[in-house]
Amino acid sequence: MTDAVPAAPSSSAGPATRTPRWPVVAWGLWDWGSAAFNAVATTFVFTVYLTSSSFGPKSATTVALSNALLVAGLVVLVIAPITGQRADASARRKLWLAINTGVVVLCLALMSLVKADAAFLWLGLGLLAVGTVFYELAAVNYNAMLAQVSTPKSVGKVSGFGWGMGYLGGIVLLLIVYFGFIHPDVGLFGVTSTDGWSVRVAMLIAAVWFALSALPVLFAVPENTGLPGRAKVGLVGSYRVLGQDVARLWRVNRHTVYFLISSAVFRDGLTGVFTFGGVLAASTFGFSAGQVIIFAIAANVVAGIATIASGPLDDRVGPKPLIIVSLAGLIVSGTMVFLFHDGGQTVFWIFGLILCLFVGPAQSASRTFLARLIPAGREGEVFGLYATTGRAATFLAPAAFGIMVTIGGEPYWGILGIVFVLAAGLALLIPVKSAQPAVS
Repeated sequence: MTDAVPAAPSSSAGPATRTPRWPVVAWGLWDWGSAAFNAVATTFVFTVYLTSSSFGPKSATTVALSNALLVAGLVVLVIAPITGQRADASARRKLWLAINTGVVVLCLALMSLVKADAAFLWLGLGLLAVGTVFYELAAVNYNAMLAQVSTPKSVGKVSGFGWGMGYLGGIVLLLIVYFGFIHPDVGLFGVTSTDGWSVRVAMLIAAVWFALSALPVLFAVPENTGLPGRAKVGLVGSYRVLGQDVARLWRVNRHTVYFLISSAVFRDGLTGVFTFGGVLAASTFGFSAGQVIIFAIAANVVAGIATIASGPLDDRVGPKPLIIVSLAGLIVSGTMVFLFHDGGQTVFWIFGLILCLFVGPAQSASRTFLARLIPAGREGEVFGLYATTGRAATFLAPAAFGIMVTIGGEPYWGILGIVFVLAAGLALLIPVKSAQPAVS
């Protein structure tokens, strides 16, 4: 890292000039397309398909899925920081975004080969695990490019736009694949569920969707300039350099480290809101499968609009107040869901959608908070640490959810587990300083 930390937003956010519109739109389109992996592959379609009875007992397939994603998470944990670091140093950030995205697109396309048969389970899990690793690596480079498409005055607006595009893109793609192929007995082009074709064709659509959406950023945004003062090192040497840089980061900009820790905690709570939202809707509030999907679409609409709208507020008041207000809103609305669960579906619709108002702004502002702290040229490395710390904390929300369900004996008690994780993240965030004086 550098030997001084700026007191104002760092130069990593670019010069204080007007942000060109087309590069911002092109950058946001990658997030729009990434819904192909986030929403279709890992959340609502392919993972549900792999854990269906076609692939074996649900308990066994669920454990296998969990193990595959655990391995993928461990790989990301180990390699994300050095891949970002190497892209920073070599001026190949955009190149590696293209390569990593290309691997994800290939995995999505190959998922169309996974027939509804137990013999294809491990092929599906392998593709999902590999896709997860390369998606996370692509996201490191993508997040680092925020500095190249924004200025200190617009970084919040740009980040909010990109994150909101991801939510809205997920809605559009889910509507296409669900009502075009999965929901009807005979979908578009005569596709049926025989041999899993409805899902398999959906994965091809997802692959094309991501590929086309990812192309603009590769042409509209220039490559990063690199770090000319840093000598080239091998793979092992990259870990040594990483250790030196983290040690210097701790000495010079300790609050960046504090933020990485606090954000890892509250980001896992944010993930838990969506991960367990459908489970609670069905188990506690009596939503049917169709009602869950309708709520998911409404939730993504609310989250997407709120995230885009919060961007200018981020630039005006700063990301930390926005994160604090968002986490407080999540804690209060989550507690209301718990306290008034006897009110049935109306309660879940009201407070569930209020929850979704705050998730996206907290996620986007977390990204801009870090972007404002990173010294110029180190974005990939620090966002790699952001990915690593996030992976290190992914057990918190599931564990807290499970513990509270065990204590209370009912699924709705799990809401308190998510609330506790969010509250812990908020408590860790409050002492973190947004900017520090320069230190020699």
